[in-house]
Amino acid sequence: MSPKRVCLAMSGGVDSAAAALLLRQQGYEVHGVTLRLRSGDDRSGLCGSEDDITLAQKLAASMGIEHTVLDLCQLFRDTVMKHFTDEYVRGRTPNPCVDCNREIKFGALMDWALDHGMDAMATGHYARVEYHGETGRWRLLRGLDRRKDQTYFLFQLTQSQLARLLLPVGGYEKSDIRALAAEHGLENAQKPDSQDICFVPDGDYAAFLERQGVTLRPGNFVDESGRVLGAHRGLERYTTGQRKGLGVSAGAPVYVLRKDLESGDVVLGPDSALYTRTLTAERMNWISIPALTEPMAVTAKTRYSQREAEAVLYPLPGGAVRAEFREPQRAVTAGQAAVFYDGEAVVGGGIIC
Repeated sequence: MSPKRVCLAMSGGVDSAAAALLLRQQGYEVHGVTLRLRSGDDRSGLCGSEDDITLAQKLAASMGIEHTVLDLCQLFRDTVMKHFTDEYVRGRTPNPCVDCNREIKFGALMDWALDHGMDAMATGHYARVEYHGETGRWRLLRGLDRRKDQTYFLFQLTQSQLARLLLPVGGYEKSDIRALAAEHGLENAQKPDSQDICFVPDGDYAAFLERQGVTLRPGNFVDESGRVLGAHRGLERYTTGQRKGLGVSAGAPVYVLRKDLESGDVVLGPDSALYTRTLTAERMNWISIPALTEPMAVTAKTRYSQREAEAVLYPLPGGAVRAEFREPQRAVTAGQAAVFYDGEAVVGGGIIC
């Protein structure tokens, strides 16, 4: 029997390269695919850049595996970058990695893999997949290395996608993955992880939005009573919880509490005003359960870097949910993902609205 063919989403990073090694050890025939996401972008280390593509090609050649460069620049612009821009215009703070996973990696790339006769798809994400016989559902589990766990970014995976997905590095510590790469002489064994949004590497979201044709809307900083504290340079420059870069003297530290799209005001206040016990999430995707039909106790994350907090989920009309937290949560931000867990398993998640 011939080995199963696997399409591996292969960047220039150590995780996907190590995934290729592990898959080959398990007897799979690996076909690496690197995505070109921004034409002409050669900034070092960024996902989808020309530099990243060149390194992935060298790694594939050194391991003797097939390799394809798949150009998805237009789709990336039309989906991920456009949604990022549209959400900022709506006053939200989106997470483009979540959208990229949905539209690009597990959307267009998985479609390409199946169209080209692959039996499965693999990535270098730190997460695990297993079939749960009692419920008859595929489950998404945390990566063994909790410091690198990436399930937060994968909550939109469907049952059909999970059934075809391999996550080889999810059962390893990051240090073990680097050691494996070094043992096999891979030049990226100690390559640092990318921390930036690939199309906004300098963190200047306002400049990016202006390049997309967005006219920033200036207005006033106001306190919770409506008293004007000063002028701001555009609603899109600010996000909930922000303190740095405000340029306002209020006699005490102040933070962005919310943005008023109608008036153009940015409301500032003390850190204590950033805490809430509830949130509403929409665009829900359920993984370990088919749907939420009754209250459910979970732990929840409203940002990737955040520690989980105990909460109870309540179903709302139209498929949305309300989460009520045991302890108040800081700077819950519209547009970010809320991901819910039951022990090791992702229950599901949605977008905070």
